[in-house]
This record gives sequence, C-alpha cells and structure tokens, in this order.
Amino acid sequence: MILIYHQHNSERLTYILQVLFQQQYKVTNSTEEFLQYSGVKINYSSITVDTNEIQIIPYGILFEKNISPQIVECIEWQGLLAFFKTNGSIPFDLFAASFYLISRYEEYLPHEKDMYGRYAHTNSIAFQNNFLHLPIINLWLLEFEKICQQKMVDFKLLNTQFCFNPTYDIDIAFRYKYHAVYRNIGAFFKDFITANFESITERALVYSGKSKDPFDVYDWLQEIHSTYQLKPVYFFLMAKMVKGYDRNIATNSFGFKKLLQKIAIKNTVGIHPSWQSGDDEKLLTEEIQTLQKVCSNKIIDSRQHYIRMDLPNTYRLLVKNKIVNDYSMGYGSINGFRASYTLPFQWFDLEKNETTSLMVYPFCYMDANAFFEEKLSAEEAAISLQAYHDVVKKVNGTLITIYHNHFLTEQPQWLQWRKIYIDFLKNNFIKH
Repeated sequence: MILIYHQHNSERLTYILQVLFQQQYKVTNSTEEFLQYSGVKINYSSITVDTNEIQIIPYGILFEKNISPQIVECIEWQGLLAFFKTNGSIPFDLFAASFYLISRYEEYLPHEKDMYGRYAHTNSIAFQNNFLHLPIINLWLLEFEKICQQKMVDFKLLNTQFCFNPTYDIDIAFRYKYHAVYRNIGAFFKDFITANFESITERALVYSGKSKDPFDVYDWLQEIHSTYQLKPVYFFLMAKMVKGYDRNIATNSFGFKKLLQKIAIKNTVGIHPSWQSGDDEKLLTEEIQTLQKVCSNKIIDSRQHYIRMDLPNTYRLLVKNKIVNDYSMGYGSINGFRASYTLPFQWFDLEKNETTSLMVYPFCYMDANAFFEEKLSAEEAAISLQAYHDVVKKVNGTLITIYHNHFLTEQPQWLQWRKIYIDFLKNNFIKH
C-alpha cells in the first residue's frame, strides 16, 4: 500500500491515482500521518515533508479545471522519454503526464483532422516524439516500481497479469451469401466487365453449394479460440442502410440473424456503430436495439466503425445508450497506443472534469492499419504484432488486437495473413 500526501485534492488527481494504482494506495493531507507511515510514501507537493519520501513535484495541470494548450517538452528518464519536467525524486510529474495522455487532453485542443474527419494521429505527442509504439505510462510505472523497491525491497506496485484479448470487426459478414439480390447482380456484372473471372467462379461455387462463403471463417475462429482458451469479442456492423462506409449485408436476413445467434451463444457480441450513426445519434440506439433483439442479450460492448471518434461527444453518446465497455481507443490510421496505456481504464470527461462509468479497452494492433495504412507485407506485420505482444507482456498489460473476418480467409490474397495469425498464436500461447 502506498501512502500519498498532497495539500490540495482535485477530480483530476483522484482519477489518475485510481487509474495508476487502483486499490493499492491511500491519500492524506496530514503531515503527521505521513511522517509516521513506515511503508512506501509519495509526497505530491512542492515542500519536503520527510527525508524517506519519494517526492513528485506537481506540474500544475491536475489542479486546473480548464483545458488549455500545454508546453510539452520531452526529457529522457531511465531510457524513456517523459515530459512536464519538475524537480523531485524523479525529474517529471508522473501523475500529470499520465493524465495528459490517458485523458486524451490533446484531442480536446484545436487540431488537424484526417481524411475521414477524425483526430489525426500526426497531432499527437506520442507520434511526434516517436513513442506511439510504446505503452509509455506502463513503462514509467515499471521504472517507478524500482524506485519504490529501494524503500521496500519486496514492494509490488500493481498485481496485474498479462492478458490477450482478441477482437473482431465484422463489417461484411459474408462475401456473397445473404446479400440483397440487386447487389449480387450488380457485382456479377461488374466482375464480368472487368474480367474478374476468379470472383465469378468463386461466386458460382458458393451459390451452387459446392464451396463455403470465403468470409465465413467463424467455425475456424471458434476452434482456435477453444484451442488456446481465448475469450474474443465480436463487433457487428448493424447499419440498416447500405451507404458510404457502411457496406454490411441486410441485418434482417435469415442468414445474418442465424450467424449472430450462433456466435452469441459462446462469445461476447458488441455493437459496431455505423458511420451513419455519427451523423444521426438516434441510429445508434436503433442499431443496439436490433442487435439485442437478435442475440437475446443485453449489448454493453462497443467499437466505432472506422474508429470514428470525436471526444467527448462519441463517448457521451455511448454512456447515454448504456454502453459499459468501449474498444475504440486506438487509431484507424496507424498502429500503436493512442492513450500510451495498455490496461482498461475508466473514461474521464475532461470538459466536465468527472470520471464516468465507461470502461475503455485500448487496442494497439489492427490488421487493416498494417495492410492499408502502414503498407506492411504479411511478414512485416507479423514482426510488428510480435513486438506489440512482447512490450505488453513486459508490463503485464492487456494486449487487444483487431482482426476482420475478410483478412482471415483462405482466398489467395489473404492466405498469408491468416497464416501469420495462426503462427502468432502457436508461438505465444499454450494449447489446451
């Protein structure tokens, strides 16, 4: 147990202490209690209280209520970059820097949008200072634990365990089956005109019953999850209108409903809010209700389609719709740690200065980012995925990956991507 002394409390300080230390700390504003405590103690103030303390001098941001541009100048500490430099037992305000990153403070400031109207990752200090690929807050805590152990040899800061949480975005559940007739006819003629005979043959084999739909990888996924004792989360796009980036099959089709019900029996199913719901919030409510009705389960998990996020509005809408867990904390344009953290945490509404009920599950690797945005080959993507696994395991974090069913098919263009996923599981997890 850590005892933390501070002279002034605030919503921001309370929040970040809870995120970083969970239940492993106690706070006090009594110098007498602080002096008498024999365990690890942190003095979060600018005055010295005890010669045996670990002092972190406040930068100031945690005692503010407004949102304003901050000067972020990086320094090096224990081989890691850090910022919000102060003078203390460590040379920066660990709590303020962690809060700045986890709260996504910079996303509330004026910023450039990417081609999809999202917060561009190039704005972030993690990208600009080349630590986006690291869960730097967890690495800071690992080094800070060593300092605490100088005061108490067997001290453990947190008792978390490494966990792998595979997740899947089902944007288009089937390649050919259960699509509207007009879409199939249109696609056939397009293939014919462009001489795409491979697709014409594949479509014919599926509709004649001689081949399985190539996007139907669900039984195979269930088998590997069972083999490696994994607990996946499937996010289904439920847009009732095919439009723009929402290209899913008809949500009222028999085959689609049957698939949902089958997967929901053994797995967690969540909503994949359509792009259109970002422009018309009542659509999100309708999509959640449709999914709940088909699955006969309460839907409490969500991930934004195309990672379309606008803080704080997107998360407020999820809370309003009784979503409990969100898996959108990552970029749709590059892999890495958007919040520089790799454990679930409660979302802090920075504008309202309050902790909310929404739990955020950050992801760091998405197949589509590796392929479309980073232009990696399957072999390069395998190296990248392994690096994320290794750094998350080093800090006993939670590794969350995103795969799409159409990246895991046995079609020639995707077969190598399917193989690297199988190899990743074989190399890192024990079969049961």
